[in-house]
Order: sequence, then structure tokens, then C-alpha cells
Amino acid sequence: MERREAVAAHVATVWRVIKAPVVVPLLQAAVAVCLAMSAMLVVEKAYMAVVFVLIKATGRRPEKQYKWEPMRDDDVELGGSASYPTVLVQIPMFNEKEVYNLSIGAACGLSWPADRIIIQVLDDSTDPLVKELVAAECRRWASKGVNINYEIRDNRNGYKAGALKEGMKRSYVKHCDYVVIFDADFQPEPDFLCRAVPFLLHNPDVALVQARWKFGTAGIWRIAALDEAGGWKDRTTVEDMDLAVRASLKGWKFIFLGDLKVQNELPSTFKAYRYQQHRWSCGPANLFRKMLMEIASNKKVTLWKKVHLIYSFFFVRKVIAHVVTFIFFCVIIPATVLVPEVEIPKWGAIYIPSIITILNVVGSPRSLHLLVFWILFENVMSLHRTKATFIGLLEAGRVNEWVVTEKLGVAMKSKAAKKPRTRIGERMHLLEIWTGAYLVFCGCCDVAFGRNHFYIFLFLQALAFFVVGFGYVGICVPSS
Repeated sequence: MERREAVAAHVATVWRVIKAPVVVPLLQAAVAVCLAMSAMLVVEKAYMAVVFVLIKATGRRPEKQYKWEPMRDDDVELGGSASYPTVLVQIPMFNEKEVYNLSIGAACGLSWPADRIIIQVLDDSTDPLVKELVAAECRRWASKGVNINYEIRDNRNGYKAGALKEGMKRSYVKHCDYVVIFDADFQPEPDFLCRAVPFLLHNPDVALVQARWKFGTAGIWRIAALDEAGGWKDRTTVEDMDLAVRASLKGWKFIFLGDLKVQNELPSTFKAYRYQQHRWSCGPANLFRKMLMEIASNKKVTLWKKVHLIYSFFFVRKVIAHVVTFIFFCVIIPATVLVPEVEIPKWGAIYIPSIITILNVVGSPRSLHLLVFWILFENVMSLHRTKATFIGLLEAGRVNEWVVTEKLGVAMKSKAAKKPRTRIGERMHLLEIWTGAYLVFCGCCDVAFGRNHFYIFLFLQALAFFVVGFGYVGICVPSS
């Protein structure tokens, strides 16, 4: 007991010695940096919200801004298809046992002349059973007259980007004008091409027509633009963003069709979601590192576009948005409870976060009832996004890690809904648990000694970290 008291007294002494000359200045500097980043983020959010509202209020639609005419059906009905360009549909997949038939079936069901569409299944599967199933599905559709090609390679170099790049080398691709990429869980509606292709057909300066997943985005590329931009590259885990940025630097334009939706599957387990978010946070940060000087030195785009790409698109949205959320709200604000000499102005601790939250609601008003849960969960996920962002910026160990998001498919949903028993150790996530413990400690100190009532937020946020940390988020997928 005496030894413990001695250790505690020594720690208290060391804390008093370093607190004023070291801890307080460092924490004040961190607060200042976080406040500056928060201000940058709120300006960006406000800008995006204003743009969103103006587009909605003015009724601006792609059909009004760009040339667009519906595809003529009379040629097809008369047995011809001269007015229809040839489209390549690529479906990259990797051990997609549960969904391969959904995506292939949807692609083969697209309303387009049979002699003007080529389906290309790029199968990197390592499971022989899955490869045989996919090959058999391709043969089944080929027997129905569909021009479908089953392509495999003897390695997974470059992962998805490598597969797409390899697929573009096939001899039959030279006859294609456009290429559309659907992931293995994508299920486009039959009229997808009829609604998207006319924008490319009548606007030669448009490189990409991007549709909307029911939970994301999907697009169709002009092959000439893809080639001019340098084709697919495997230098990051966000190969589509890489290609889009390079094409924009060549002066190509993009169209987003918000009312053209493509059904796909959300990650069903928290583990899968974590891997996905790591890839989506690490990849853009790493691409920012690789393309910063290329963007800055580009001669073909305006200064405004360079500023938009470097500052707005990459720095604020892909770096600051992740870092400030975790560092400020889950580290710095709790730390000021332990160091009351450092104060955070009310506008930084309350007003800016509130404004950012309100601006986020502008884009998805139907989710207003989930707002509190969304904030708490996003703060938890910011832990992993921040870690992934620094890995990307520093090009550290897991920078090019690619873990395919596990998909369940329709057949597995009822099976996965039955939550199997799992050991507590298999569900635990230590980073979340330790962060939750830190927040509880800071919250208790605020109850005892604080005066800002931060403990209300700290306890709620700690609860969110514990819920995730002990595995009570998402579903558990049975192995059989």
C-alpha cells in the first residue's frame, strides 16, 4: 500500500512539473489547430449545402444542361442497330459465391442490341469451386446468345485495377466505344444503358456518366477518355478516383445522374465495414500524396480547378474531415477536462459542430430521426478513418491492403439474420474499448471537477465506443 501511495505521489509530482511548461502549451496549440480545421470544414460543408439547395431550387437537371436524346428503338425493331454504340460491361469479382449470378444476370439483362454489347466477367477467384460456378454461369448465358466472355489471370497483381486493366487488353475491346463497370453485387435496371449512354453519345467532351447506387455511385466511361488519362492504375486502393482525377486534369467533364439508381449491397458485418472504410480513407489520402505535384504543375486546367482539387476535394474532404472529427472530439476536448487551464471557446465546442451537423442533414433530411446515433457512430468510425488517413499520407504498412468487402447476397440474408453464438474475445475491438475507457475517465473528472458539462457528451460517446468495441454492431455471419 505504501509503495502504491509513493508511486501515485511521484506521478502527481511529475504531472505538476510538466503540466504548465509542456502540457498546457501543447494542448493549447492542438486546440488552435483543431479550431482552424473545424472552421475550414464548416465553410466547405456550407458551400456544399448551398450548392445542393440551389440545384434543388432551380431544378437543374443533366437533361437541361447537356444534349440528350433518347435511343431510337425503331432501328432495333427493324433488325438493325447502327445508331447504337458498342458497350463493354466489365464485372470484376473475387470469390463472390453468394452474388456472382445476380450481377451477371443483371448485366446480361440490360436492354441493348445483342450485337452492340459485350459482357466481360473478370474473375480473380482463388476458390476452384467458385471459379467453376462463375464459368458455368457464363456458359449458360452464352448458350442463350449473349456475348459474354469469362476472363481469368494467373495472379492478382493490382487487385481490381489490375483485373480491369488486363480486361481492356483483349482484342474484342477495340471495337467498343464505352465501358461500364459493375461490382459483383451491382444489379442495374434493364434501362441503365439507354438512360446513360445518350449523354456520352451527344456530348463528346464528357468522359464519365455516373449513376447512383442505392447506397453509392456507379458509372460508364468513354474508352477514349480512359485511354487518354492513362488507363487503370494499381497505385492506390481507389482506382476509380485515381482515374477520374487524371481524366479531369485532361479537361474531361463528368455527369452525375442522381435519379439513375443501381442496386447494390451494403456491408453486412462491422468487420467488413471497417475494412471498406479503411480502404476508402487510406486510398484518397495516398492518392493525394501521389498527385499533389502533378495537379499543381498541370497546364491544362485552370487555377480554380487546381485549388478545388487540392484544397477542397482532397485536403478538406479526404484528410481534415476524418482527422478533426476524431482528434478534436474524442481526444482534445476530453483532454481539456484534465487540463482546465486550456479552454475551448463555445463557438468551437458547440456552435461549429452544431452547424456541421445541420448542414449534413440538408443532404439527407429523411434521416433526421437518426441524427444523434449517426453522430456518435461517425465519431467512432473516425478513429479508423484517421488511422487509415495517416497510413495513406505516410505510405505506411497497410497502405495498399485490399480486403474484398464480404457480400451475403439474397440467399444468405435470412441465414445471417440468425445471430450465432460467438466468444466475447472474437467480438472485441480493443482500440474502441480503450478509447471508451478514456472518455469515461474524462467524463468522471468533468463531473467531479469540471464546469463545462462536457460529461454529457463524453458519457454518450463512450457508450457508443463500448457498443462497437464489444461487438454489438452489425450482424455475425455463420460459416455454414
